[in-house]
Amino acid sequence: MTVEDIMAKMTRRTALSGVVAATAATSLGELSTISTSHAAVSAASSVAQKWIDGWNSPEPEKLVAAFTSDGLYRDVPFDLTKKGSAELRELHKFFHESVAGLYCKLIASRVSGGHGTIEWLFGGTDVGVYKTGKPFEVPGVSVIEVRQGRISRNLDYYDAATIMKQVGLLPAKQ
Repeated sequence: MTVEDIMAKMTRRTALSGVVAATAATSLGELSTISTSHAAVSAASSVAQKWIDGWNSPEPEKLVAAFTSDGLYRDVPFDLTKKGSAELRELHKFFHESVAGLYCKLIASRVSGGHGTIEWLFGGTDVGVYKTGKPFEVPGVSVIEVRQGRISRNLDYYDAATIMKQVGLLPAKQ
């Protein structure tokens, strides 16, 4: 074996060691990221699930418990704003009286750094909003701010025209 062969072999081993070290460091970094992401997903799931459970429950206290005592709830399409536990109870009562069989289904959620989203499906039978007696289901998203594991601000976005089409107040697509 020549000196050149030995040097080439040492160079390959050094390079290989560097690749192994870099891969290990990357894997550890990914583990850290996965761990952090998992924590964010768990926080989002917890907050989002409390929100969903609150809407699905006939008891307004479940929804109120998902919010801070000064929590703000805004239904953007209907320009409806409620603030604080008492007004959140009223909002819950209004929707449960206006939508027979009211339900919410969680699609996805994400919370990071105190901000996040809850993607959902909302449906039931319109008995009090338009008084049509017809079922509807609409996708939507809530943009939220979170403080100490509870929602402090909630903005709901969805297409009210979709509901109106489904209950027969607007023409369906042709």
